[in-house]
Amino acid sequence: MAIVPAKGVTALLQAWSGGDESALEGLIPLIHEELHRIAKRYMDRERPGHTLQTTALINEAYLRLADARKVPWQDRAHFFAIAAQMMRRILVDHARSRQNLKRGGGVQQVALDEAFTVARERSAELVKLHDALTALSATDPRKGQVVELRFFGGLNIEEIALVLKVSPDTVMRDWKFAKVWLLRELRSGARHEA
Repeated sequence: MAIVPAKGVTALLQAWSGGDESALEGLIPLIHEELHRIAKRYMDRERPGHTLQTTALINEAYLRLADARKVPWQDRAHFFAIAAQMMRRILVDHARSRQNLKRGGGVQQVALDEAFTVARERSAELVKLHDALTALSATDPRKGQVVELRFFGGLNIEEIALVLKVSPDTVMRDWKFAKVWLLRELRSGARHEA
């Protein structure tokens, strides 16, 4: 996976935050491929026939990021972490809105038991994962970032270490801890529902 040059992205992000609208024009080509990769990883984990497509997810993220131009961007890592969080929130909002629908007009016809299995479980799982990841990030923001960048962003251990400016060993420890912590949270949530 090719990593976007950090200095170029950081400089453009800071210029854009400072009010230079032309910096956004230079920034989009540098970030588009990586945003597409992040969005694709998210969508690959969604149920088949999801009503939101990768391109729509990227477009919605662009719109939200454009509204965030006043954010004092620290660097490339900060930007992509925020972008990954936005994409996750877009999908969670979408899943929650689908869970709240009482009627399924225009929805693909499937057997009732299959519909519950495919639609509700995947939407509910995404919401549970989001809630657990939000709780982890509140407890330890770096571990939350490691999960975002590894699981959703598709970065490997060395790339995450570069982005977070820590050693690969630290990333591995954080990754292992976060996986166990999230699994425990997801299992305890399932027991409370039973």
